[in-house]
Amino acid sequence: MIKATYLDGQLLLAMPSMTDPRFDRSVIYICSHTEEGAMGIVVNSRAANIDFSGLLDQLSVTYGSEQQSSEIFSSRVVEAEEEVILHAGGPVEIGRGFILHTADYVQESTMVISETVALTATIDILAAIAQGTGPENYIVALGYTGWGEGQLEQEINRNSWLNIEADEELLFRTDLDLKWARAMAKLGVDITMLSMNAGNA
Repeated sequence: MIKATYLDGQLLLAMPSMTDPRFDRSVIYICSHTEEGAMGIVVNSRAANIDFSGLLDQLSVTYGSEQQSSEIFSSRVVEAEEEVILHAGGPVEIGRGFILHTADYVQESTMVISETVALTATIDILAAIAQGTGPENYIVALGYTGWGEGQLEQEINRNSWLNIEADEELLFRTDLDLKWARAMAKLGVDITMLSMNAGNA
């Protein structure tokens, strides 16, 4: 009954009145929301100073034996590695990787959030992505965003956030720079009016 008020599987959209500059125009996918707090991944911010191949090197993710290398380093694998955007998922545990992905890929440690979206935080899924055998759609992020008990609810009451149902197109297949505006448009919000009223609340 109370669960209906929780925002698991929804997107949070930062309002112009957001006072924390780290979350300016942020779009955050809420992975877990309970009475004890909430956890989410920023899905429209690029990580600084490291790319996907650099992350794989740091984690010593290998692609297989030398005998297999010609097969494993197919054009699909190389293209996938070049195209993977490493996201800044939030200010908490920024050295830890999280993969938000479609639920066509599930392993024992995967947290299934909805019928279509899941979260996995193991090296195995990174290797699968690098080899072209991972989930169909995914976001690779460093760090996450967290709220303590009642904190997110307070921020929503202060008009810091709007929320909207997530969809795969917006989550996985929209350019980072366009996600916030398109999510606002989906809500029917005129962002030019929001900008004009920012700071007046």
